[in-house]
Amino acid sequence: MSAESPGLSDRFHYWRLRFRVWRGSRPFWAGLLTMLGGIPIAYLPYAQLTLGQLSLRMATTAGAGSLIIGVLLVTLGLTMWFQSIVRVFAGVAAILLALVSIPVSNLGGLLIGFLLAMFGGALSISWAPGKTAPEGSGQGARPAGTRTQAEPEPQPAGPVVQAGAPRPEPHAGGESAPADGTTLETNGGRHRAG
Repeated sequence: MSAESPGLSDRFHYWRLRFRVWRGSRPFWAGLLTMLGGIPIAYLPYAQLTLGQLSLRMATTAGAGSLIIGVLLVTLGLTMWFQSIVRVFAGVAAILLALVSIPVSNLGGLLIGFLLAMFGGALSISWAPGKTAPEGSGQGARPAGTRTQAEPEPQPAGPVVQAGAPRPEPHAGGESAPADGTTLETNGGRHRAG
């Protein structure tokens, strides 16, 4: 007898697949990095570190500015997740806020928040939605040069000469006349300018 019920495993698998589809339809990692970058920027100016008997307070005069920048970065990260149509604007705003956090918020949250917000903004700008497969095909994107069984084989661009059919008579210069009725120029079929 199993300790795990089959219903729980099926539900977990279902929600994991739903989350994967949701994550793939938006700049998920960009939003996550941007939100994670906002946390140290907002938190570190108000943090009080204790090292043994030594108490270190990192409060700055611009603590309110740090809090505003951190909250805005978290908001932009959520915007990237739930309104992916404005991902470019959110990415540019995240990069600008990360740059502003360097002088305002203890070097952008000791460079941790700065780097996370910069990478999140850059990922948001560069993200593009994937192409979906046609309805009912059951396939994603295929590598170039592959075909399914339903697709016809590509036909050659020139005229098709069937076996046993008479060949066109050669003209002067050893060239054969094209099947469409036009004549070839001399000099290997090239135009005078070619």
